[in-house]
Amino acid sequence: MVAWAHKNAISAASQKPGRAMLPACLFAASFAMFVTAFVDPAPALDAPAVRAPETSPLPMFKNPRAALRAGLESYHAGDASASVAALRYAAEGGEALAQWKLGRMYADGDGVGRDDAKAYEYFSRIVEHFAEADPDPRERSMAANAFVAVGLYLRDGVPSARIEPDLDRAFELFRYAATYFRNADAQYHLARMYLDGAGVKRDLRQGMSWLELAARKGHPQAQAVLGGLMYSGEAGGGAAQKARGLMYLTLARDAVAGGAGEQWIIDAQAKALASASDADRRAAVALLEDYLRARN
Repeated sequence: MVAWAHKNAISAASQKPGRAMLPACLFAASFAMFVTAFVDPAPALDAPAVRAPETSPLPMFKNPRAALRAGLESYHAGDASASVAALRYAAEGGEALAQWKLGRMYADGDGVGRDDAKAYEYFSRIVEHFAEADPDPRERSMAANAFVAVGLYLRDGVPSARIEPDLDRAFELFRYAATYFRNADAQYHLARMYLDGAGVKRDLRQGMSWLELAARKGHPQAQAVLGGLMYSGEAGGGAAQKARGLMYLTLARDAVAGGAGEQWIIDAQAKALASASDADRRAAVALLEDYLRARN
């Protein structure tokens, strides 16, 4: 695995495993049943249960992997309560996918009340694990997205969840996910930090470089920012860059058309198109056709 000099800077809220709480009904058993239990004990679980962040007892499953399957089945069936209980068991047993799913559910308020503190905790467990271990191919996207999620929490901070902004750590998380995982979201957010001089000295060249990597992967926000810099002339390059900028803005607009929350991209493309000369428009159309042909 590519060495990461700043692994020690990553700290994630985690809890030491403990024993699961026994259901109260066991304590209500008769003395005869208590004696019998020593003669013919019940079979133990294949994997030890661990203490969950919440105070309620964990349900019993054969092992964390079985709990993960049950949790995902309940989620897709629309039973959020059963899903969370099973996923908690799996997450406490070290199943990264369960940690990721719970993190997303709490971050989005999906079937549960939104809770950024819990989301941050679950995402941070994934970051802590994969800062020291290589994910298998099926886990790479999830691991990269967890790095980005924690990076965003640390970049912006969430006072209600007692998460303080930490631009230095956010920068390192984005850089790691951008380089090791080649994640487009991480590359975009890393580029923005370079362009804004947030957590790092402002560097237009580095920002443009990371934007271009993300834009080539079809990242619409990266395409829009890159296109705007090219069209405005801030990126340099003269008329040729202006046409490329309009091309990227058009790609970004087409990618988000009809979506919510990205009106700034639509507005930026419309403004550039309105001010473009006929020559710029024709050149942008030709570049766009070449770009799409190369991708197909």
